[in-house]
Amino acid sequence: MLEPAYQADVVVVGAGVAGLSAAHRLTSAGVTTAVLEAAPCVGGRMSTEKVDGFRLDRIGQLLSTAYPELAQTPGLDALVLRPFAPGVLLHSDGRHHRAGAQVGAGSARGALHAVRALASAPRPGALPALPRPRTGGPRAVPLPGRRAGAPWQTAAAPPRVRAGAPLGTAVDQARLGAALTRLAATPAERLLRRPESPAAQALAARGLPARTIDGFLRPLLAALLCDPDLTTSSRCADLALRAFAAGRLCLPEGGAEVLPELLARTLPAGTVHTGVRVTSVSTTSVTTAEHGEFRCRAVLVATDARTAAELLPGLRVPDFHPVTVVHHTTDEPPTTGASLLLDADRGGPVAHTAVVSQVDPSRAPAGRALISSTVLGVPPDDVDTAVRMHLARLYGVSTARWETLAVRRTAEAVPAMRPPHDLRRPVRLLAGLYVCGDHRDTSTVQGALHSAHRVSAAIVSDLGAANSLHRADPLPTAREDQAAA
Repeated sequence: MLEPAYQADVVVVGAGVAGLSAAHRLTSAGVTTAVLEAAPCVGGRMSTEKVDGFRLDRIGQLLSTAYPELAQTPGLDALVLRPFAPGVLLHSDGRHHRAGAQVGAGSARGALHAVRALASAPRPGALPALPRPRTGGPRAVPLPGRRAGAPWQTAAAPPRVRAGAPLGTAVDQARLGAALTRLAATPAERLLRRPESPAAQALAARGLPARTIDGFLRPLLAALLCDPDLTTSSRCADLALRAFAAGRLCLPEGGAEVLPELLARTLPAGTVHTGVRVTSVSTTSVTTAEHGEFRCRAVLVATDARTAAELLPGLRVPDFHPVTVVHHTTDEPPTTGASLLLDADRGGPVAHTAVVSQVDPSRAPAGRALISSTVLGVPPDDVDTAVRMHLARLYGVSTARWETLAVRRTAEAVPAMRPPHDLRRPVRLLAGLYVCGDHRDTSTVQGALHSAHRVSAAIVSDLGAANSLHRADPLPTAREDQAAA
C-alpha cells in the first residue's frame, strides 16, 4: 500500500515503454519520479504470455536494428535483439524468393554498379531494389550506437531461394535496390519534408512497376505498418522503409515484454507501482481509486491513446489497426529458417509469419517449433482454420497436426497514421501537464521511445533541472494547445 501523501517531482501515469523510458530520463536528470500502472504488471500492449514453456507475444511487433532509440534509451543496455535472416522471404506461385537484403554503405556501390550494368535495358520511371544477399555463415549486425561488448546475437544463414519474380526483371530489382540504398542514407528530417499522401497512392505515383509494388512493397509495408490497405501517411511509410533498408528486422530475446521489464528493473527501487488506477489528473496531482491523491510538481500521462483521452478530455483519439496473432507449434518445423515470410500473392488472411523459435530459441521448449502468424484488419470468423490453410500453402507443408497455442486479437493494437499525420504531436499540453506514447509520434516502438525522449526534455526544461536531455518543444498558447490536441 502506498501512503496517500506520497510526493514526487513527476508522477507518470502508465508503465508502458514510453512512460518507463521517460521515467529513466527524468531520474537521470535528478527529477524524482513515481510511475503508476493500473495493471498488475508493466508493459501494456508489449506483453508476452507464457504457455507450456512457450513465450507468445500479444501483438508481435517487428523491431529494427536501425531504430536509434533502442540504442539511446537508458535501461536497455542489456537488451538482446535476435535478427531475422536478411531481408524477407516472399511466397509467390508456390515458390520462395529472397528480397530486400540489408543495405549499408558497402552495398550501395554494388547496387549502383548493377544499375549501370543493366542500363542497356532501361524501364522509364521505375525506382531501384536490393541486390541478392550474399550467402555464408552467421554474421552479427551491431545495433547502431550500442556500446562495444553489449549483447548481440547472430542469425543462421538463410535457406537457398530463387531470385527474380515477384520482384520483376533484373533491371527492376537493381533499380529498386539502388533506391532503397539511397533511402537508407537519407536523413529522416528530409523525408518528413516530402509531400504527404496515403502510402498506396504515393507508391502508384512514383512510377514503380506494378509487379514490384504488388509483389514486394505492398506486403512489406503492410507488415511494417500493420496497415493492409496502406492508408498510412507516405512520410511514415518512407520512415518504415528507411529503417528496413538501413537495418535488420529483429525480435527481442525472450519476448516483447523484455523491453518494459528491463526498463522497470533498472529504475530506482520503489519507482514503479502496479495495481494503482488513476481516475483524474491535474498539473499538481493525480487522484487514484485505491490510494487517494498523489501530490507532485508535474504529471505525465503515458497511457494508450484512449485512456489518455479519458484522463485529458479533448485529446484526440485516433483510429486503430486491429491485429490478430495466431501461435502454433509442431515438432517438425518448416525449412524457412529464421526468415520473415510474406505472401506476395495475398492469397489468405496471413500478412506475415515466421518460425519464431528459429529466430529466438528462448521462445519455445527444446524439440518444439513456435510458428507465429499475424492477421491484419478484421479476421475471418474461423480464423484458426483459415490461417492453417494459408500457412500450408505458404510453407508448403501440412498443418493438420499443428497444435494451436493461442489466438490473440487486439482491436486497438496500432494507432492509425493517416495523412495529414503530425509525427511530432505536442507532448506538453500545459506547463505541468504532459502526454507521450506512440500516438504522439509514429505508431512504433521507436515512436513511443522518441516521444518519451521529447517529453522528458520538456519536463526537465520546465522544472528547471540542470541537465537538459533534448531540445524541448516551446510552450504552446492555450489556442495552439487546443488545436494541437
